[in-house]
Amino acid sequence: MASTMEEVRVATLVIRGLRAEVEGKEILRGIDLEVPQGEVHAIMGPNGSGKSTLANVIMGRPGYVRTAGEIRFRGQDITGLKPDQRAQLGLFLAFQYPTEIPGVSVVNFLRSAYKAVKGEQISALAFRKRLKEKMTLLGIEDAMVARYVNQGFSGGEKKKNEVLQLAVLEPEIAILDETDSGLDIDSLKAVATGIQQLVGPQLGVLLITHYQRILNYITPDRIHVMMDGKIVLSAGPELAGELERKGYEGLRKELGLAPEPAEPA
Repeated sequence: MASTMEEVRVATLVIRGLRAEVEGKEILRGIDLEVPQGEVHAIMGPNGSGKSTLANVIMGRPGYVRTAGEIRFRGQDITGLKPDQRAQLGLFLAFQYPTEIPGVSVVNFLRSAYKAVKGEQISALAFRKRLKEKMTLLGIEDAMVARYVNQGFSGGEKKKNEVLQLAVLEPEIAILDETDSGLDIDSLKAVATGIQQLVGPQLGVLLITHYQRILNYITPDRIHVMMDGKIVLSAGPELAGELERKGYEGLRKELGLAPEPAEPA
């Protein structure tokens, strides 16, 4: 499908007919989605619906195999690009389970990531100044960036570190995979407030979540419900409250969908 001038002018993530499998099992069964820069879209759905698989396929993570459909960003087909090339174009993925990197400080990791994604050299002094601005915006203490990446971090600190990375790299589209996973109420509020600080005309967000609670702090433009590897319903922010009342199984019955498979995807 040819790209439109609007896709290029406004950095837009466009997904059409996307099917994908993991270890030979089909997980995504035909996804259609558009996320423009400057908008927040939430994908909600029960465990096993394929939400995290979608995030990993968009970023080209090894082991997640696209079998059909297309993924375009800024009007360009990105399905043949490696994950680092997709990041250089302006895509960002915050992982559900951030990994530890012993021996590498947060500040050094972020500076290396910045140089890799932006393709430009930056002095340690200039980077420190940039980093400090983002830390002040997000309310992050100096002590955190001196520590090794995620080593000994609490769940909340790991997610704050992901948000700081997002702030430093300034992508055009950020995919946040269950950023609220495992957070207590205070940590959730702190992380969500940080994300909300970054949301604006220059940043589009695809927020993947199982629960409605993070949407108390971040109001999406659109909510998409995913079940059994497909988006079954899209609506405005009011859909979050509806899901809270009905639950996923209630919505499944209302839409006339088959019961959830015994073996989760």
